[in-house]
Amino acid sequence: MKTVRAISLLIAVAAAPAFAQNAQQDVNRNINQQSRIESGLQSGQLTTREAARLERREAAVDKAESRAMRDGTVSATEQARITRMQNGVSADIRAEKHDAQTGNPQSASSQRMQADVQRDINQQKRIAAGVNNGSLTNHEAAKLENGQARTARQEARAGSDGHVGAAEQTRIQKNENRQSRRIHREKHDAQHHG
Repeated sequence: MKTVRAISLLIAVAAAPAFAQNAQQDVNRNINQQSRIESGLQSGQLTTREAARLERREAAVDKAESRAMRDGTVSATEQARITRMQNGVSADIRAEKHDAQTGNPQSASSQRMQADVQRDINQQKRIAAGVNNGSLTNHEAAKLENGQARTARQEARAGSDGHVGAAEQTRIQKNENRQSRRIHREKHDAQHHG
């Protein structure tokens, strides 16, 4: 019995760096893709509606990451699925940025979407830092990715008609503020990974 426990503990300790590495890679990829969406909005390569569709896809990736991390490990099958989803979003970003549609980066709607996407990038960076330095456990990171998915879905709904209104942005910002407080709380509680 002691041997089984020792082996289980050894496997858990050995798997922790692999999980952290996968989680770190996934969160860094999220940051990269959010940055590409924001740069597309800023350059006019993306319309608000296109950015909203991409945010919906990003929400699905965040949700898949959350589900995969929930049990503390990301299996090879789960990682392959997340990577496929991320590759699909990446291809969609490229296609949307290089199609014939152009947005007006100076419009109030685009400015609102740009601000929301930038906030997503900041939140993802904070999660990545917590995963990297061990201040976030696997379970905490999973909950936070679920919160990121919720925010991305809200942004997608707001921009689905091609316009993000001031009232819609206010609701999104309230959700982003709650998520920011969650990230702070989870990073500074007594639980640590590793």
